[in-house]
Amino acid sequence: MTGRQGAGGESGHAVDRQAWLRGQWLRQVIYGEPTLGRSSSAWARTRAHCDALFKNGIFENQITGSKGQHMSNEMNPVQRLNRDLANASITLSDDEARFLVDSYYQMQDARIRADGQIRSIEKGAKAAAKEPEPHLVLTWLSEQNRTLENQVKRALEKYVAGHVCGPWLESIHGIGPVISAGLLAHIDINKAPTVGHIWRFAGLDPTVKWEKKTKRPWNADLKVLCWKAGESFVKFHNDEKCFYGHIWKKQKAIYIERNENGDYMARAQQILSEKNFNKSTDAYGHYSEGRLPPAHIHAMARRYAVKLFLSHLHHEMYDKILGKQPPLPYPIAHLGHAHFIAPPQPSA
Repeated sequence: MTGRQGAGGESGHAVDRQAWLRGQWLRQVIYGEPTLGRSSSAWARTRAHCDALFKNGIFENQITGSKGQHMSNEMNPVQRLNRDLANASITLSDDEARFLVDSYYQMQDARIRADGQIRSIEKGAKAAAKEPEPHLVLTWLSEQNRTLENQVKRALEKYVAGHVCGPWLESIHGIGPVISAGLLAHIDINKAPTVGHIWRFAGLDPTVKWEKKTKRPWNADLKVLCWKAGESFVKFHNDEKCFYGHIWKKQKAIYIERNENGDYMARAQQILSEKNFNKSTDAYGHYSEGRLPPAHIHAMARRYAVKLFLSHLHHEMYDKILGKQPPLPYPIAHLGHAHFIAPPQPSA
């Protein structure tokens, strides 16, 4: 008989199929979310088959590899973070917190790739009018990364909760524990007498250019975190609780009106002269007509919301850590701007 042999004497294909069904059954039991859909006939067949296999004890058999090694012993679940370790996360150093934030996003990327591979297999099977049979290892990999993500997030939640500015960050709709931890671990208020120092460190100062053969003049990881925060505000801008999402929406409307009035014509011409655009792109068409493309307007409004958020975070850190009021933002202190937007405060 060709193929790997299972402990029950069945072919490797049959054993793999049973293993996949077992994974589907366990996902339903543990997560309550069958990958095939609750109402699908495929899931009904899967559940019935799994129940029968468990009843007959077939799932108790070990699945063996090509050298007789027990795969069940090789694919143990990830150990979860116990309460003591989670509570000890309060004492994480900033370097350790930055490492965990970076690790979290790496694991998230790995899970997304595994999920994408599974969806691709299921899509291909659907096109061929077959039942999808993603390999158990792919599902295992996705679930392990999801478990690790959640455990790292738990640790970072404790780290944020132990910071004096943690309650304020936790109150901001759209900012979760991972972004909060990253911001707290990257920003040293003792090195940022004004919010402009944070903007520059985060790559949000438009006057700073990265010249060739020079060191990057901003922190790349912090810049990515600010981008993620901005996109989160955009995602929740219709939620009444998302303060900075509303700021983004309002500012974007202002920028669109100015763009249509030709207020950005000089900027559009400058960008067109400095960069080499493919003339077939929509961006080139907008710039050549003296307007900024929609994506540019979107990014401008997002940066505005993020810079305001960082200004408010700077205010909170100055107050809570240094125990004094921060200096006024540069536009108000030196450019004559009179409109001060106070930081949102957690509801009692």
